[in-house]
Amino acid sequence: MGKELSPETRSFIDTHAEDNVQRLALQAARYPHVDMAAAIIQIAARQKARSKLPTWWKTNGLRYPHYLSMEQCSSEITARYKASLIPPTLKNQGMTDLTGGFGVDFCCMAEGFSHATYVERQTILCELAEQNFPLLGFPEAEIINSDAVDYLKQMPKQGLIYIDPARRDSRGKKTVAISDCDPDLMKIHTLLTEKAQRVMIKLSPMLDINLALEQLPHICDIYIVALGGECKELLVVMDAEVSSQNARIHSVNLSATTGKPEEELSFTREEEANCPCLFAASPEFCLYEPNASILKAGAFRIVAHRYGLKKLHPNSHLYTSEKPVENFPGRCFEVIAHGGFGKRELRDLQKQLPKANLTLRNFPSSTEDLRKRMKLADGGDDYLFATTFAGGEKRWIWGRKWLSKE
Repeated sequence: MGKELSPETRSFIDTHAEDNVQRLALQAARYPHVDMAAAIIQIAARQKARSKLPTWWKTNGLRYPHYLSMEQCSSEITARYKASLIPPTLKNQGMTDLTGGFGVDFCCMAEGFSHATYVERQTILCELAEQNFPLLGFPEAEIINSDAVDYLKQMPKQGLIYIDPARRDSRGKKTVAISDCDPDLMKIHTLLTEKAQRVMIKLSPMLDINLALEQLPHICDIYIVALGGECKELLVVMDAEVSSQNARIHSVNLSATTGKPEEELSFTREEEANCPCLFAASPEFCLYEPNASILKAGAFRIVAHRYGLKKLHPNSHLYTSEKPVENFPGRCFEVIAHGGFGKRELRDLQKQLPKANLTLRNFPSSTEDLRKRMKLADGGDDYLFATTFAGGEKRWIWGRKWLSKE
């Protein structure tokens, strides 16, 4: 696992666990017996683990990787959610994580499997896994230092394969497309489904899910996973016996506190396309803004139908109702007023509302330009939406939170 840390360095890490790493780096000359570069890596990683990986943070003796591996690894909350998606019937067949990384997904998903294999091409990460996995409760995990594709070609059939392909180019810039992943999923998807009953793939949350459905066969489920309202992961589950045309799309918003799903919506593309949807000429008593996972999933019509709402415009993705509905997957507001962008209307609004949180939905401007035009300060308890109504009019809606879960 690279160079062992000296007792002086380990003591320094423990003593300065909460200190500012930039300041510590400038004090290296004061501690000649401390490997300051190694200490900084461990202190910074442990500080990040406190909120991202609480179980890891609480476990004594763990060694952490460099910044990029910590940045790229899943949070403990999203890793445990992935583990919850694994059918119990697969667990007597074994599982393999082909892109092990720091091992967060592996440790959460391997629990209960008769045999679990961690594959990673970076030697240093395999060495860290050898030290860390017994401390985390996986002393019998098989650790393979190999390229994912090389191992995939010769591995025995498994119940589950998990793969989180690298999504950065040679210059370190983030990529999104499936064909830009390393390994290239377009070249190995057939082999993946031959080697496992189920394959779970973690992709960029920026990827268009329609492209995933068109480019990868045998998709049974797609999960758009948000954490505290922000899209974090796009998970694709493949089964060789299923056609991607029948895939179910799941919008999931996990609680940042409990890690449990607060809001869920499942549907197929066919259900969304054929779903009836009513439109309102103007906002009624309540206004609804879907959460990020709903918008990413493209559940624009079906969310209105299932919650008995009307849309304000086919492309605005704002919804309204006369009475508040419970458990809407997003933010809910009481409508105070709405109006147009004429000089008199804006002047009257400015007198009543000097400050608000501004959101644009299907509106031809930028937030900054519109805020200047409306002479509107940022913040406060009021919300202003600039949008387009069903008749094509550009309008604003003034609202206050009604049923928010925040």
